[in-house]
Amino acid sequence: MSDFIPISIKNTFNFSCNDDLACFNQCCRDLNQFLTPYDILRIKKNLDMPSDIFLGKYTTEHYGPETGLPVISLKADSDDGLKCPFVTSTGCRIYKDRPSSCRMYPLARGLARSRETGILTEHYMILKEDHCKGFRNGQTRTVEQWIADQGIAVYNRMNDMLLEIISMKNRLMPGPLDIKSRLTFHTACYNLDIFRKHIFENGIMDHLDLNPETLESVKSDDTMLLELGLQWIKYNLFGDRNSTAFQGTGRK
Repeated sequence: MSDFIPISIKNTFNFSCNDDLACFNQCCRDLNQFLTPYDILRIKKNLDMPSDIFLGKYTTEHYGPETGLPVISLKADSDDGLKCPFVTSTGCRIYKDRPSSCRMYPLARGLARSRETGILTEHYMILKEDHCKGFRNGQTRTVEQWIADQGIAVYNRMNDMLLEIISMKNRLMPGPLDIKSRLTFHTACYNLDIFRKHIFENGIMDHLDLNPETLESVKSDDTMLLELGLQWIKYNLFGDRNSTAFQGTGRK
């Protein structure tokens, strides 16, 4: 049984997770673990693995029933109780680059956008599950402190960029995408090494007047490359020219 308890960013809660708890590693089994583009970026770099190889070995893909967009899920180990492929007896072997949902737990974060102003408002909840013993005698922290301690801010920033695309898709292009658009979304979001090749070897942006400093940065910086990829999706699929990289850009 699970309970969701609303909490404000300044409120405190008690929680700690360690290998002394009887439930240690149990939350890493039988999960429907979605991976965001930034999750994939961090994990594949941790494993020193090209994005296409990582995706083929560790993930599955389906299409969101409401958005029609490609969704990536972590492939559980069916031979070992559907456990996460990265969990070991001593904990997570990619812990410093673990996915945002693992990093956030036991918190859940939601966003609401004002129709009048467009301003985003965060909402937080505590997820309490019967199997989790981490709330017993746990360390006291505010939600704000937990976000800082767990390094969540950069994940939230990158994930919010994806949520903006989802909102734009639902508003401007409801229904399923065509094959070309789905491939554009998949590559720019998830398969960054191939996306980089498309930029520098296949010249997909040669017809655009992009900032040379941006192009130089994305040669080696995956975070910058993902940001460009998310902006490219908005530009390429929805004709959005408000993104910094494409302001003033026109087709030659």
